[in-house]
Amino acid sequence: MELGIIGLGKMGGSLALQAVKKKIKVIGKARGYKKELSMKGVVVCTEYKKFFKELKSPRVIYLSLPAGKTIDNVIREISPFLKKDDVVMDGGNSFYLDSIKRESVLRKKGIYFLDCGTSGGVSGARNGACFMVGGDKKGISVAQPLLEKLSVPNGFIHTGKPGSGHFAKLVHNGIEFGMLQAIGEGYALCMQSEFDFDMPALCKNWNNGSVIRSWLIELMEKGLRSNTPEDIEPYIEDTGEVNWLIQDAINREIPVPVMSTAVMELFKSRDAHSYSYKAISLMRQGFGGHPNGRNEYIKKERKISRITRI
Repeated sequence: MELGIIGLGKMGGSLALQAVKKKIKVIGKARGYKKELSMKGVVVCTEYKKFFKELKSPRVIYLSLPAGKTIDNVIREISPFLKKDDVVMDGGNSFYLDSIKRESVLRKKGIYFLDCGTSGGVSGARNGACFMVGGDKKGISVAQPLLEKLSVPNGFIHTGKPGSGHFAKLVHNGIEFGMLQAIGEGYALCMQSEFDFDMPALCKNWNNGSVIRSWLIELMEKGLRSNTPEDIEPYIEDTGEVNWLIQDAINREIPVPVMSTAVMELFKSRDAHSYSYKAISLMRQGFGGHPNGRNEYIKKERKISRITRI
């Protein structure tokens, strides 16, 4: 089994290491040499010519890149090397309408484009992810054995036609925002009550048998054991995907009050200091390695990661 990965950052690099551990040959493409990955068995290339030479047809290529023009630029760069029946998967948080357009362009060249919504954060990429994938059934049949091997049990699903994978991931992220907000508000209620709660211990209790047990509660416990409330910045950065979901819901006249409120609350975090926002920041850092506080790169990505307007 072989997998090409373009983009060997925290997600792509972690996925590469998981694949190598599971006896999948990994050819990675990065701007610079990644010694730490090469030492663990990843074939690291800095040029596309070598990258494609190392892969056998039909090639399965996973893009682990920021959404927006970067995806289109890379597709243009690799197009001269692609052959009929090759599979290109966009594993990032691209806007689903952008993915539909990209699939249409590549389909005319006999190349399969799959929109591969990927969840589980850095830990999932390293140990077993969740993939929700849209695209042509023939392309899916080529990529599915690899994705099933890299996912947790029942962590792969073919969601349907092109665009459906990234739309499913978009909805997933909206649900995530609602859950983060609820947990953050619960943390604030406990911290500002008349009771002296041991919050890490209480989170551990909630995560054993309670209705609200979840990975997010687990991340809260771990984060609170290694950080004091004073250590945590309440300013929350995000790349803006859930904003697209809210706009889409408005266009379709579908009420999503919890997700909408969660987005508004996230905006408020940029001008306020509260336990709720500290909790959300802590969980986001735990599952996705998101920054604790302001980050100019992510602020810029929020503006440029969607190409198609709705």
